[in-house]
Amino acid sequence: MTDAITSYREARDQLLALRGEHERANAEFVFPDVGSRFNWGIDWFDAMARGNDRTALIIAAEGVPDERYTFDELAKRSDEMVAYLTSIGIGKGDSVILMLNNQIELWTTMLGVIKLGGVLMPTATAAGPTDLADRVERGRARAVICNAEDAPKFDEVPGDYLRICTTPRDGWHALGDAHAAPAPAATHPETAPNDRLLLYFTSGTTQRPKLVEHTQVSYPVGHLSTMYWLGLQPGDVHLNVSSPGWGKHAWSSFFTPWIAEATILAYNYHRFEAGEFLQQLREQRVTSLCAPPTVWRLLIKADLGTKPQDLREAIGAGEPLNPEVIAQVQRAWGLPIRDGYGMTETTAQVGNTPGRPVKPGSMGMALPGVPSVLVDPETNQIVDGIGEGELCLDLSKKPLALMTEYVGDPEKTAEACRGGFFHTGDIASRDADGVVSYVGRTDDVFKASDYKISPFEVESVLLEHPAVAESAVVPAPDPDRHAVPKAFVALAAGWEASEETAMAILRYARENLQPWQRVRRVEFAELPKTISGKIRRAELRARERERYADGRTGDEYRDDALRG
Repeated sequence: MTDAITSYREARDQLLALRGEHERANAEFVFPDVGSRFNWGIDWFDAMARGNDRTALIIAAEGVPDERYTFDELAKRSDEMVAYLTSIGIGKGDSVILMLNNQIELWTTMLGVIKLGGVLMPTATAAGPTDLADRVERGRARAVICNAEDAPKFDEVPGDYLRICTTPRDGWHALGDAHAAPAPAATHPETAPNDRLLLYFTSGTTQRPKLVEHTQVSYPVGHLSTMYWLGLQPGDVHLNVSSPGWGKHAWSSFFTPWIAEATILAYNYHRFEAGEFLQQLREQRVTSLCAPPTVWRLLIKADLGTKPQDLREAIGAGEPLNPEVIAQVQRAWGLPIRDGYGMTETTAQVGNTPGRPVKPGSMGMALPGVPSVLVDPETNQIVDGIGEGELCLDLSKKPLALMTEYVGDPEKTAEACRGGFFHTGDIASRDADGVVSYVGRTDDVFKASDYKISPFEVESVLLEHPAVAESAVVPAPDPDRHAVPKAFVALAAGWEASEETAMAILRYARENLQPWQRVRRVEFAELPKTISGKIRRAELRARERERYADGRTGDEYRDDALRG
């Protein structure tokens, strides 16, 4: 066993042993030094996987038999992928766009590209020709790998890049040829820790997506902190609800479970059905579930029933989770949903970890090895103890789990790393116990009648009303108060977008929010979202400003109409 593998395993085992001892883990854990060369696919996955007949991956879908693969099978299949990709001209340092669903080719190509020393560019299948042209150009793609249904998109994408399809197609290489014959074990590509490994395009809620660069260690080693947050253990079955192409999929459907030597479960569905989903948890004996707030909200609107027999960890990720959702799952299953925080640019930074009491609505505490701090936006000084500030990483501590740059955009990189901190753009508060809670994006928090309004806090209260499936609260211009809170509401099934429903929501807000937080206007709408599922509040804010400037009110209902 090489020094790199030894130090990596020792660090991993240290965190496993410190489960439930968050303060001690923070005090004692440091990320391992993996030396001058490191390749996670060779040094960790292959070393752990060869000869290992435990199940590494299960792909489940409605109406078809499960696909199951052992660690050893994936090591061999990815060896074949290395040999094939090399034979058609893909080598060390080459960028490869992976535009695949939750299918076996996704995991074997990710492993294969890593093992040959290439660079992964995961891309959502929802991306269109314009987005793809941008990715090919800025990411300097050497190749694209996709399914037949997405291949025509590349007819409109210029460039001298290799085209590889999962099924035979004229003018394209056939990915299935990779498994025509066994291949020898892949050799180490001599990648250094700081060599490029991943390129991720952010979802771009207000501007052109930024291109995030990660190294051979920032995700593969940095996700040790994510493993500690998720609470994964060897032999677990982990279901993460996330689409390929986004950072969270790499977090929880690739690196983190296999760091822990757990089984990844991918569940494919055409339309989310709570009953079918819960049945999968039971049939697959899932021990750990990580899902975004949208899924948790859909589950509580259905019949949760009794807790799935093996479920030990319930985790929320992607956006802050409303306290009411946490409370309902706790009552039904006796499990707290443990929220956490991270970004495409980082691994998990803050989290509620196993064994610690969960304060409703909180994100938890800084994770082991991650120098998360709150910084006063006005003074750029670290906020100690109780207080509020922007969630940042202290660059003086040289955080390992952080991107290297926004590729091709030194100005944005410098802006994000100004003043000795990496700035997340999110405001959080910390209480007397050191627990951190989300307040809002720096550009989402607003003032009404000179009081600061956190959209997340108001939305959490609105969600308690049975008519509200989701909401987004933004400032609406007002001649008297400068701005008032307005809620765009997506209704739960069975509710009508009527004046009666609007008045019921406004009355509930009046009775359950502080006077300065009170929602003054409601509009029923389908909430605009990024293709990664995050609400575009900036779009709603802009819509309100334009309406006000034009003297229009839209199809809204106002608190002024309430009687009593």
